[in-house]
Amino acid sequence: MKIVPPHSVGVVVPQTAQFGPIDLQCGVRLPHFEIVYETYGQLNADRTNAVLVCHALSGHHHAAGYHSMDDDKPGWWDVCIGPGKPIDTNRLFVVSLNNLGGCHGSTGPRSTDPSTGDPYGPTFPTVTVKDWVRTQAMLADTLEIPAFAAIIGGSLGGMQAMQWAIDFPDRIRHALLIACASKLSAQNIAFNEIARQAIVTDPEFHGGNYIKAGSNPDVGLRLARMLGHVTYLSDYSMGDRFGRELKSGDIASGHDVEFQVESYLRYQGSTFSKVFDANTYLLMTRALDYFDPARDYGDDLVKALGQATCKFLVVSFSTDWRFAPERSDEIIDALVAARKDVVGANIDAAHGHDSFLLQVPRYLELLSTYLDRVAAECGQ
Repeated sequence: MKIVPPHSVGVVVPQTAQFGPIDLQCGVRLPHFEIVYETYGQLNADRTNAVLVCHALSGHHHAAGYHSMDDDKPGWWDVCIGPGKPIDTNRLFVVSLNNLGGCHGSTGPRSTDPSTGDPYGPTFPTVTVKDWVRTQAMLADTLEIPAFAAIIGGSLGGMQAMQWAIDFPDRIRHALLIACASKLSAQNIAFNEIARQAIVTDPEFHGGNYIKAGSNPDVGLRLARMLGHVTYLSDYSMGDRFGRELKSGDIASGHDVEFQVESYLRYQGSTFSKVFDANTYLLMTRALDYFDPARDYGDDLVKALGQATCKFLVVSFSTDWRFAPERSDEIIDALVAARKDVVGANIDAAHGHDSFLLQVPRYLELLSTYLDRVAAECGQ
């Protein structure tokens, strides 16, 4: 039996909110959908201290704490969320959800299509960041949260926070954009397409109808995760952690050679293929590819961000080559040109894109300092 650490939110219970219908940006109407979410901390009497945490590609609603005392690992952002942590649940009320199209309880490709009685599978409609923001606003209405004190996200989560600032400027007071970009580069789109091709060319994919076929594209999912994982790390962090160390075999003889890094990637890929849905992976990566808020404003990012009225914190990491510091600089430059209140920081960190998930002291100190200001504005 695990003893819950003193700065943990403890055991949490996911909740489900039901909605419908919704007209998605692609033109398809979903007659009904569900969103799974968790909350941490207490909403104050004025309902002003709510913070929304938006997840990245493979994330979900379980951002902090434990689902039972037998859990081996806490939520994916437990390093940042909890009593006395940067997102301090003694002062802030935190909402974390699994986005529409996800595979951890919210309506998505694995859900039953009411028109057929079968899983949606590949027929689940295309979902965009704008759609996610709309559904998040619907959840906020259900929770009777008129405006968020802050909306926070890393990577794809940061893109959602940016879209919130543009689409619902009167419902967000601070946007924290961490390790993200205003749109993907061609290289990033290419990585996503290679991962998708690994999945759709797996013989067990069955055109996306693998559930009906009683199979799963495990090989494709493993390859997609292995590719993605390499891009989330830095060359330094991989070298420091694995070097050229062998797990087994003898290079001199050339027999049964397996490097430690190979073993690690295979483990990551195998674990991922057991818990993540392939159609959801395709949906999420396409949402990443399609994100470009400037497109609705004549390809003018300054004009797009000019819709915002909130304050911004924009954070990048020195060794992140998937979402390089230059991409954050583009956002900061556009915010400055739009005459917005923005704090920008490039954190010296060795771990690449994944740094936003890790215990990097200067990064956590920055978040703590900024969110102290947010909490104080709420009277907390």
